Amino acid sequence: MSASLSTASLSASGRAECWHEAVSHAFVPMAVNLLEEVPTPGRIVGHRLGSVRISRVQAGPQMVTRSRRMIADSDSSTLILSLQERGTALKEQDGRETVIRPGEFSVTDTSRAFRKKIEEGFVFTSFLFPRAELVVREKDLRALTATTFSGTGGSAALVATYLSRMAHEAEGLDEVLGRRAAATALDLLAMLIDDRGGRARPQESRAAASLERVKEHILRNLRDPDLSPSTIAEANFMSVRFLHKLFQLEGVTVGGWIRTQRLERCGRDLLRPMAGEVGVAGIARRWGFANSSHFSRAFRATYGMSPRDWQVGGKSA
Repeated sequence: MSASLSTASLSASGRAECWHEAVSHAFVPMAVNLLEEVPTPGRIVGHRLGSVRISRVQAGPQMVTRSRRMIADSDSSTLILSLQERGTALKEQDGRETVIRPGEFSVTDTSRAFRKKIEEGFVFTSFLFPRAELVVREKDLRALTATTFSGTGGSAALVATYLSRMAHEAEGLDEVLGRRAAATALDLLAMLIDDRGGRARPQESRAAASLERVKEHILRNLRDPDLSPSTIAEANFMSVRFLHKLFQLEGVTVGGWIRTQRLERCGRDLLRPMAGEVGVAGIARRWGFANSSHFSRAFRATYGMSPRDWQVGGKSA
């Protein structure tokens, strides 16, 4: 589901009134103070994937404030993660103040008062997550509001890369795929919060859950000779860069993990009765090796012998 709103066709006074309503509708009720005598036209393009709402916002200088009174009138709590694309924002919440520049992001908890000010034209993409669906400790969440995250490394890079790709692909995802993409986004945000709170455990992290989903996809398509990082990333609604980062968590490459899985299955099949009829080349093709010479080299490098020697040794064992 998508929606778009623009104030370009309205008068100056009409823009101000319409923009206030648009911002409160796209996010949560907020006071909007436009910092220009003649407001720059604003535009909001929104999508919904499962329980996650995505809004790309482009407008002129302004300040938004959410007061305690507005919070008291609300019946739900939402987390807003905003990826800054253009312009610099100043954000205040929980007694902290931070600056968010292009390429960085921040998290806001709408259940507590906050203020955000941008004194120039800007573009950002925001993701609204229901607080109830995020299983993290409250004190860990409070510790990172009004904090600047760089999308260049660590768990923050995983989050920024995935969300950017999800927003780019949102319009083309159907309901089922949208829910899956949103579930992964929630997992990654929880991972980031746990990580900053010192609670992330490699084997239990949300990134590991995303990695397992990708591995399941690979195993289902292991026989496909065209299986590659780009086709895997596309099928799982993530960038190739993000895919590589997931596998780096285990110290392996995407291609290396695929090759290992294929070789293990070839090794098992070579020892089965049907191997004589199918042949070494046939077994290699069955598991996605399009080139028999490449398969033989990879097999020898992994097991220290040729596929045929493996067969002979298995039969005599």
